[in-house]
Amino acid sequence: MASKLGVNATQRVALIKNQASALLWHGKIETTEARAKEVAAYTAKILTLAINTYTDTDETEVVVKDAKGKDVTKTLVKDGVKKLNARRKIMSMVNDLQEVKGFKESKPEFKKRTAAIKYPLIEKIFDEYAPKYAARKEEKGQGGGYTRIYKLGARRGDAAPMCIIELVD
Repeated sequence: MASKLGVNATQRVALIKNQASALLWHGKIETTEARAKEVAAYTAKILTLAINTYTDTDETEVVVKDAKGKDVTKTLVKDGVKKLNARRKIMSMVNDLQEVKGFKESKPEFKKRTAAIKYPLIEKIFDEYAPKYAARKEEKGQGGGYTRIYKLGARRGDAAPMCIIELVD
């Protein structure tokens, strides 16, 4: 982090972490220009780490007894060593945001939908963003460029240059 953003080190790290988490969760945030540039660099590191490791999985065959007592073979898919390390690094780099219940969604439906997801933001990074940006990397032959910054003009009150930062499709 090159710029100081007018706050001390712990506040700066927390600010960048919060804004990067919000950007990855919502896809777009409005902030000052200096903060947007810092968040773009931080988010690029997170996404690059996910893209480079999202395919590392280990599959194992396990024999399990079903409800009737018969032996059934199941395939368990676990994270490989590199993906597990990347997942843990990313977990330390972002704040895990929790899934929100939909407007017309009942509580049992919400619990059923979110039962298997322990860390929704991490799952979103590895399941949605990593494959999408890896395909984009293969297609264009380049990595990076995951964010786009639109300048909005000066903020009323303190005239800070404002902008919108969003993830590129």
